[in-house]
Amino acid sequence: MKLKFAVQATSENPTKTVVKARNFQIVIDEPQNLGGTDHGPNPVEYVLGALAGCLNVVGHVVAKEMNMPLSGLTIDLEGDLDPAKFMGKATQERAGYQEIRVKIKPDTVADEETLAKWRDAIETRCPVSDNLQHVTPVTITLA
Repeated sequence: MKLKFAVQATSENPTKTVVKARNFQIVIDEPQNLGGTDHGPNPVEYVLGALAGCLNVVGHVVAKEMNMPLSGLTIDLEGDLDPAKFMGKATQERAGYQEIRVKIKPDTVADEETLAKWRDAIETRCPVSDNLQHVTPVTITLA
């Protein structure tokens, strides 16, 4: 069985997008130094946030399955991208993140061996991580 997820988005101005996801509204914008109105995180910050949220959920699910005590997680993420392609400049660099680094600090008393198994499991089972690490076909059509 496959689950389908969907959102609808509306442009409020050249940098600000309002996304509706179920009963929620997400504001995406650029900071003022990138020409935006700074009313929300920008798209690439949301990618990092989506990965953090997914790792949190999967981390807790896997810990429960492993009977590993887990009181909470602190997750720090950062990524590097070259904005040249986005800005229309000729470059061989990709437009997206070239690397994303994630540091997870679990609040647990689990030993190192258990933590290594836990980390490996969440890395392979997180859907957002999977989308970032593997090619996912994206089709853009005009309506």
